[in-house]
Amino acid sequence: MNLTISFAPYIPLWLLWTAGVIAAVLVIYAFVRRARGAWARALAFAVLILALAHPLIVHETREPLPDVAAIIVDHTQSMNIRGRRAEADAAAAELKKQLSADKSLEVREAFVDTRNASDDTGTQLFSAISNALSDVPPDRIAGAITITDGEVHDAPTNGKPALPAPIQALIVGKHNERDRKLTVVSATRYAIVGQQADIALRVDDYGGEGGAQSAEVNVHIDGVDRGTQVVPVGKDTDIKIPVAHAGENVVELEAKAGPAELTLQNNRAVVSVNGVRDRLRVLLISGEPHAGERVWRSMLKADPSVDLVHFTILRPPDKQDATPIDELALIAFPHEELFLRKLNTFDLVIFDRYSERGILPLGYYDNIVNYVQNGGALLVSSGPEFTGMQSIYRTPLATVLPAQPTNDILTQPFKPNVTDVGFAHPVTRDLPGANTPDKPATWGKWFRLIGANVVAGETVMSGPDKKPLLVLDQVGKGRVAELLSDHIWLWARGYDGGGPDAELLRRLAHWLMKEPELEEERLTASVSGGDIAIERHSMKADVAPVTVTTPSGKKTQVTLNKVSPGEWRGSAKADELGLYRLTDGTLTAVTAAGPLNPKEVEDMRATDTILKAPLAATGGGTHWLADGGIPTIRRTSRGAIASGDGWMGLVSNGAYRVTSVEQMPLLPAWLAFIILIGTLMFAWRQEGK
Repeated sequence: MNLTISFAPYIPLWLLWTAGVIAAVLVIYAFVRRARGAWARALAFAVLILALAHPLIVHETREPLPDVAAIIVDHTQSMNIRGRRAEADAAAAELKKQLSADKSLEVREAFVDTRNASDDTGTQLFSAISNALSDVPPDRIAGAITITDGEVHDAPTNGKPALPAPIQALIVGKHNERDRKLTVVSATRYAIVGQQADIALRVDDYGGEGGAQSAEVNVHIDGVDRGTQVVPVGKDTDIKIPVAHAGENVVELEAKAGPAELTLQNNRAVVSVNGVRDRLRVLLISGEPHAGERVWRSMLKADPSVDLVHFTILRPPDKQDATPIDELALIAFPHEELFLRKLNTFDLVIFDRYSERGILPLGYYDNIVNYVQNGGALLVSSGPEFTGMQSIYRTPLATVLPAQPTNDILTQPFKPNVTDVGFAHPVTRDLPGANTPDKPATWGKWFRLIGANVVAGETVMSGPDKKPLLVLDQVGKGRVAELLSDHIWLWARGYDGGGPDAELLRRLAHWLMKEPELEEERLTASVSGGDIAIERHSMKADVAPVTVTTPSGKKTQVTLNKVSPGEWRGSAKADELGLYRLTDGTLTAVTAAGPLNPKEVEDMRATDTILKAPLAATGGGTHWLADGGIPTIRRTSRGAIASGDGWMGLVSNGAYRVTSVEQMPLLPAWLAFIILIGTLMFAWRQEGK
C-alpha cells in the first residue's frame, strides 16, 4: 500500500499563509501577555488553519516497470576473423537467455555494423548503445552489455559516456595476439607515362617480442606480378612503380604474412596512379599532297599533347628535272634518321596515301614491321595508290597489314556504316549518328572506297555491299589499322552534314596506343557508396560470371547483364572496407572500398585497453570470454560498483507506473467544525474563570 498526504486548500494559498501568520502573531501575543486560555486559542487557530488547508490521504495503486538492459553485439569487419563473430553470437544468445529469465528486465539486442564502403568511422559502439536506449527513461535503464573485440573508435577520450547506468564489455578474442599491417603513407596520384611513381609505405608488426627486421612486399600492377621488394619493419619506405600506360594504373601491394599472423586483411593495399602522357610523338608521312592531308595535320596539331613530325613527299626520285640540287628549297627526306635511328621513339606512325616509289629502302620496311611486332602502332590511310604497282602492300609491310588490295576502286556515293562487330568494338561503339539495326547512319557521304580483301583482324566499318572500310588488327605486341578511303576529310569539312571524324580518329589513335579504356577485353570495377559497379567489355557473344572476393576472403559470384553490344554490367555489395578482387577466369580487376588505410583494419587485435577507462567511469568493466566465459550477473543499486572479478552488474531501479489514485479527507469539514466550536467554547470558559 502506498499512502501519502497532500493538501487541497479551500482558499488561495497566499491567503492561507496570511491567515496563518496573523494567527501565529495573536497566539504569541497572548502567550507574552500570559492571557488565560492562550493555549486553547492556539489550538482553535491550528484547527482552523488545518481545516482551511484541507489535508487529503492519497492512496496510489502502482504497477512495477521492468528495467531495460541492452546487449550490443559487434558485427564489424574486425569480428570476421578467427571465429570471433560466431563466438560473439553464441555469447549473445546465452546472455539473452540468462537475462530473459529475470522478469524485472526487458532485454534489447542491437548490432554494430560497418555502415557502408565509403564510411571510415570505424566501430561506433557507444553510438549503438545510445541509439538502442534513446527512447528509455533514465530511471529505467539497467545498463548495457557489449560483446566486442575491443577495437572501438568512438570511445570518449575524457569523461564518462552519457549513460546513467553501468556499461559492461565481454571481449572476444585472445590475449597478446600478433599481427602485421601494411600502411600506405603517401602515394603519387599522377605520373608521366614511361616514368616512375613514388609510393611511401610502412610495414608494422604488432604484438609479441623479437619480431622480424624486414618484410617482403609483393607488387602487382594491373593484375600482373611485378616482383617483390624487401622493406624494413617499422620504418617508412619509398618504392618506385613504373607507369606503363596512360589512364589508371592499379598498383596492388601485399606484405607477406608475419610470424603468428592474425589476419591478412590489413596486409594489402591498392593505389591508383593516373598515367599522363608527356608528349605523344606521332610520325605522319603523306605520300603526296591531297585534300585529306590537312585533316590529319590539323587534328594532330590541334592536340597540345601531340608532338607531330610531318613529311609530305613532293619530289620523289622518279620525278627528276634539270634543277640543280643546291637550288632546291626542299629538304631531303631523312629516312635514315626516321626509320633507322629514331623509329622506336614514336608512339604512332601514320602512312597517308603513301606509295612505294623508291624513297625508302626495302630494309626500312622490315624495321617498321619489327616496330609493330614489338609494340608499335601503325595506321594506314589508303587512296588509289594502294591498288597499283607502287602499293605499300608490295613491300614487307604486307606481313602486318590486315587488308589485301584488289583492283577495285568504288567511286559512287555511300555512307559509312558500323558493322555488327563494330557495334561491340570500343573504337566504333556508340559513335554519334551511327547506323542501328532500325535506321541508317545520319553521316555525310563519301565518294571513294578502295577494294580489299580482309586477311586478318576485324572489320568495324564498311561501305556499300558490306565492303571493308576500317579494319583493325593486333600484330605481335603492336596494333595496325587500315582505313580504305581517303575521304574522311569530307566529314571534317561538314559536307552533307559531316560526321564524327575527330571522335573516330581520337578513338582510333588511342586504341592503337593501347589505352586501357579502349581495350576490347576489359574488366573494371569501382566502389560507390555500398556497392561495387562491375563493367565487362568483350567482343564475345557472352561472358562468364564474375567472382568477387571480399577483403575477409568471402567469395560471391555475380552474373552480368548485357546492356549494349560488347558491354555487360553487374553489381555486388561492398560491406567491408579494404581490397576487393574480381575475376572471370580470364581477366582480373581490383578495387578498394574506403580510404587507403581504413580505421576498421588499422589494428585488428583484441584488446581491453580502449574500453577500460570509459567503462570504469560508469561503474562497469571489461571481461575476457577466453578467461572463463560469461561472468555472473548481479543486480546492483544505482551508484554502486557494478563490476568485479567474475561478475558484472545491472542496476535495479524499482521504477513503477501509477494505475489509480484514491483521495480521502484527513479532516472532514463536519469534524473540523465540531472541533473548532469545541475549542472556542473551551477557550471562552478558560478566559471566564
